[in-house]
Amino acid sequence: MAGRFAPGTTRAALPHQTAGRGPAASGAAASRAAASGAAASGAAASGAAASGAAASRRQSASAPASPEGPPLTREWTPPAPLDLRLVLGPLRRGPADPTFRMTGDGTFWRATRTPAGPGTLRIARRGDRIAAAAWGPGADWLLEGLPALLGAEDDPDAFVPRHRLLALTRHRRPGLRLLRTGLVLESLIPSVLEQKVTTDEAYRAWRHLVRRFGTPAPGPTADLGLHVMPDPRGWAMIPSWEWHKANVDAKRSSTILRAVRVARRLEEAATMPLPEAQTRLQLIPGIGPWTAAETLQRSNGAADAVTVGDLHLPGIVGHALADNRDADDEEMLRLLTLYEGQRHRATRLILLSGRIPARRAPRMQPGNIVNL
Repeated sequence: MAGRFAPGTTRAALPHQTAGRGPAASGAAASRAAASGAAASGAAASGAAASGAAASRRQSASAPASPEGPPLTREWTPPAPLDLRLVLGPLRRGPADPTFRMTGDGTFWRATRTPAGPGTLRIARRGDRIAAAAWGPGADWLLEGLPALLGAEDDPDAFVPRHRLLALTRHRRPGLRLLRTGLVLESLIPSVLEQKVTTDEAYRAWRHLVRRFGTPAPGPTADLGLHVMPDPRGWAMIPSWEWHKANVDAKRSSTILRAVRVARRLEEAATMPLPEAQTRLQLIPGIGPWTAAETLQRSNGAADAVTVGDLHLPGIVGHALADNRDADDEEMLRLLTLYEGQRHRATRLILLSGRIPARRAPRMQPGNIVNL
């Protein structure tokens, strides 16, 4: 939900979004590029990387990394301070998310379904550099998109704090960047599952569905229990009683089924300016401003995608900026007017500040339809 965590310009396309290239052609081209040593091309040539960030990449063969063989690897030097936990944290859907892990040594593991197929990405800090390794058919795609994933296309200097609280929080959290995955469906589906339920219910449903209908992640992930979510056809084939077992009501499951039927069109939103991307997603019945914002914050790195319709966020923003814990969406948007273009970043800084109003009512009770 909102507590876990651009300007309207067209984003640079990630590898699968380049005009005239489908996923298969994109993967083949990436393999040829890797064999010739052109490792820092495509989406990795973001503005931040082009300003002097060094990147190197090694590949053991011209073919994509085998699911069980040696990985493809890459190193990248961020041009500014980078806090991996803050940047990648929004991708984690609960403490036992089957698609995301952080190990005790500070290594991050991410399993996802790319346009080239399933892939696993391991990210770790090595001094002032970021070392990444990837497995599976989607390995090359994941490595090309590494800088964007870690916020290379984000511009934190565009944010001008107008409140002392936000200025102090930004000073204390210099490594905050807004990530961009370039993948819409992987953020849209868990966001739909989170509609009007507790986060525990949504996380439990996500775990059940991905483990039951997804596939084991490629690479050395057996001990981590990582899985890749189903493809659109896999989601569409889930029978109604399995949604029921996952405690997902008909409204949310129907929304997901409508979305996966037009998955390709929804993925196009990853390169659209924010207003057009929001409109594209909200064409699907059941997807409103809340779900669209929660999705585009991750898929597009949208710094202005403020979450409207959240149960808690208006009160948190009102308490932090105006000592009004009873603020509604209208009041929240009024308070955030000073941060037009950067409203999502402003709310993330507010949440990171720790200035959260004390709870006055019992927690929302989880629902359970499994035994109905």
